[in-house]
Amino acid sequence: MSDRVKRDIKIPLRDGVLLSADHYQPEEDGQHPAIVVRTPYGKTREQQHLQGEYFAEHGYHVINVDVRGRGDSEGEFVPYRNDGVDGYDVIEWVASQTWCDGNVGTLGGSYLGRIQWLTALELPPSLKAMVPLVTPSDPFVEWPTGLPNPMHICWLYMTRGRVMQNINLVDWQKVYWTLPYVDMDLPTGWYSEQWREEIEHPYFDEYWKHIAYQHRFDEIDVPVLNISGWYDDEQIGTPLNYRGMVEAGKPDQHLLMGPWPHQLNKSTKLGDLDFGEESLINMNDYQRRFFDYYLKGIDQGFTKKEPVEIFVMGENKWHQEKTWPLPNTKWTKFYLHSGGKANSRFGDGVLSTSDPDKSESDFDQYAYDPANPVPFITEMVSHQIGGPDNYSSIERRDDVLVYTSEVLDEDVEVTGPVKANLFVSTDAKDTDFTVKLLDVRPSGFAQRLTDGLVRGRFRNGTDKPKLMTPGEVYEVEVDCWNTSHVFKKGHQIRIEVASSAFPKYDRNLNTGDELGKTTEMKVANQTVYHSEQYQSSVVLPIIKR
Repeated sequence: MSDRVKRDIKIPLRDGVLLSADHYQPEEDGQHPAIVVRTPYGKTREQQHLQGEYFAEHGYHVINVDVRGRGDSEGEFVPYRNDGVDGYDVIEWVASQTWCDGNVGTLGGSYLGRIQWLTALELPPSLKAMVPLVTPSDPFVEWPTGLPNPMHICWLYMTRGRVMQNINLVDWQKVYWTLPYVDMDLPTGWYSEQWREEIEHPYFDEYWKHIAYQHRFDEIDVPVLNISGWYDDEQIGTPLNYRGMVEAGKPDQHLLMGPWPHQLNKSTKLGDLDFGEESLINMNDYQRRFFDYYLKGIDQGFTKKEPVEIFVMGENKWHQEKTWPLPNTKWTKFYLHSGGKANSRFGDGVLSTSDPDKSESDFDQYAYDPANPVPFITEMVSHQIGGPDNYSSIERRDDVLVYTSEVLDEDVEVTGPVKANLFVSTDAKDTDFTVKLLDVRPSGFAQRLTDGLVRGRFRNGTDKPKLMTPGEVYEVEVDCWNTSHVFKKGHQIRIEVASSAFPKYDRNLNTGDELGKTTEMKVANQTVYHSEQYQSSVVLPIIKR
């Protein structure tokens, strides 16, 4: 194959910058479709190389490109800012080559996924299909606090300069505790202009709209295969993107969701769970059948399946579905109940489909101290934030409200978006509320499934900040992302409510001051209501098979 690979070819951009690319060529001469893969992580990584060889062997030109300012490409790397226009230029340059038949697809995950959407907005005429994997969302969708999450500084450090940096040289746990938040770059030994610029824009303003795409699906007409995993720490974007395109009336949209973390389809195991051999698929083959249909007009069975394919955890089986969310979803409210002491798993919190009544307490209370936030279980680097971890030890804390269902007398499948509606008050001008969905096994193991957060000042949206009035009762919606999981007979469904999940999200210092710039903290006294008037609940998408 080596004689069919051309290294470091130069692709000119409209401003004169040259990007460096490796070109994997098919064995057969003549014109063939092309697949463009643009990356800030190095075009010569083994994964890129093996993928290039695979698709070239199946009749595609593969162009692996270092994005502007990374690797061997010229220019300055500014995350996402140039990738839409640059992508247009690369695609049209590739399409114009004598060896290309004019049909170009794009492929790649994470950063590589998001820049496909930004490129599609530029409407390159030769772009005929895209496969974005584990795609980040618009600003503030994954991190609804107004500030990038703490581990973003790890990613910025890793991608600084032209080559990948050794993140193991830094004590990240120490870094994440830094205040003021804007100075979190300094303990790494590096001053980051990019980090500080992002901190200067804590609202969804024009700065962020320039690299947003999820409000513009009506402008895009491209077949898309969206791929992610239930434990991908950027999972929220993939089902949103599929659903957004379908609701915009776009045909040829596909969704694949597996029991995977951000590094997709690498192992049957995640944490202490083993999803079985069926959980791994031939990803190259799956993607190739998509490209064969939309770039070559060859149907290798791709159109014979439903557009949505999901792996249901707990049952550990693949299902094909016609839509997302599933058409047979029964949206079911589970209400919070207690005798006024739901603090910790040793409290009296109950989760039930019954409405609150007058015989129980109207609320639960706890104190949230930013100096002692509720831990979010995760490794300290940005490669993967959290997994199917056991939260039973963290549920010993009194600043975690725990509501648990009765022991299930039959299996219950929850597949789809999970949202909570809480009625809350606080004695602070700004604070956070988090909600987590867990599966409690008979052993007591409390497995995290999915979670979310709302910041008080952004309760009406990150473009409409407004501080809270101490003592006033607010209804807030917490988007807990998505899951597909069967709670087995003998297990219990659990909801946690708290005010921090550190270091997944930055700590709210509860003062209402300018975000990211201060060090003063305040303990916030929180109240969560579950009365006849204020019925706090979580809505679970129940599926009857």
